[in-house]
Amino acid sequence: MLRWELGPNSLFFAYLALVSVCFFWGTTYLGIRMALESFPPMALVAGRFTLSGSALLLFAWRRGMHIPRGPDLWRTALYGFMILGIGNACLTISELWIPSSLAALFIAPSPFWMVALEAALPRGERLRARVVAGMLLGLAGASILVAPDLLRQGFSGNVWRGFLILQLGGLSWGAGSIFQRRHRTPAHPVVSGAVQQLAAGLVFAIPALLTARPVDWSGRGPWAALYLVVFGSIVGYSSYVYALSRLPVALVSIYTYVNPVVAAVLGWLFYREPFGRGEILALAVIFAGVALVKQATRPEPA
Repeated sequence: MLRWELGPNSLFFAYLALVSVCFFWGTTYLGIRMALESFPPMALVAGRFTLSGSALLLFAWRRGMHIPRGPDLWRTALYGFMILGIGNACLTISELWIPSSLAALFIAPSPFWMVALEAALPRGERLRARVVAGMLLGLAGASILVAPDLLRQGFSGNVWRGFLILQLGGLSWGAGSIFQRRHRTPAHPVVSGAVQQLAAGLVFAIPALLTARPVDWSGRGPWAALYLVVFGSIVGYSSYVYALSRLPVALVSIYTYVNPVVAAVLGWLFYREPFGRGEILALAVIFAGVALVKQATRPEPA
């Protein structure tokens, strides 16, 4: 049974954080596409995480929370560069080439990176047949959505480039997430998330300056960027780090299946990205995979 009662060992807030990740990160695909109407990709990544990381660290400092120092600080920053820096930079660049909903679907194989890396490490979580089956089922649903684009364009051009760069981002995201989960630190997960965001923002400020171009402050781009800072980074990533610290990797990784659902719906509403009977069927298959993964995963904290 899931421990929903509020208490010292309750997982209620961990599951609430996971729900937050599933929804808000699903909206960020649309937010990135809108923000790219005004900002170049590297500037968007650098500005987004510098602002969110600074705001969270200021909050932590005002509350007297422990801030990582020394090797703990450097390791936390490195994981932030791997997870947020490389992961989101790859996603942002990909949305210059492919629709936001298609980018979300190409990220669907990310659980394979996370679970496989975790199983390969010492004391890693053992791969269970039902977990793998559920993830494969979810990936099959995502494949139904992406198949029409692959049939038209093949494994060349923008679709193929988008797929490759997103797998690079997924590998870096998965490795950083596993290392972060195994990293023991006295800092609160939200503080660790703040350090990671600020580190990613500062590192990517260098390519942002090297590829600088004028920013269009009119239209909806700046508002989309602000949404990414608040709900994609501050709320979403803090929830992700907290959920990852309390729940098994395979369970937390289901957000990669729910996010494409949210991204596909929003992409159709705002940009009329394809969403028909095939997409509805694919969404049903994805949800079936999510349910199988959830049932096969133990709810105890790591």
